[in-house]
Amino acid sequence: MFVVLLKFAADRGRAGEFMDAHKAWIKRGFDDGVFLMAGSLQPQLGGAIMAHNTSLLELQGRVNEDPFVAENIVSADIHEITPAKADERLGFLLA
Repeated sequence: MFVVLLKFAADRGRAGEFMDAHKAWIKRGFDDGVFLMAGSLQPQLGGAIMAHNTSLLELQGRVNEDPFVAENIVSADIHEITPAKADERLGFLLA
């Protein structure tokens, strides 16, 4: 599984121009069964996504398609996690 941190970058002020496209990109990640959670980094630092059912290479490609990444509104850091233990509600992550 992966955690993607999308931290605001140089062109943060242009976020409004690309918000609809960014939201569509997020929706596509959920529709494709890759994104598990998306939310905001507080206080107003950017966003975070939990992802699974993908490879690092595929996720890097997907993240690069985010209009916020492409337009330098956010910088993306992808962290790969190998789950070793989880609450039973998250047991599917151990498979």
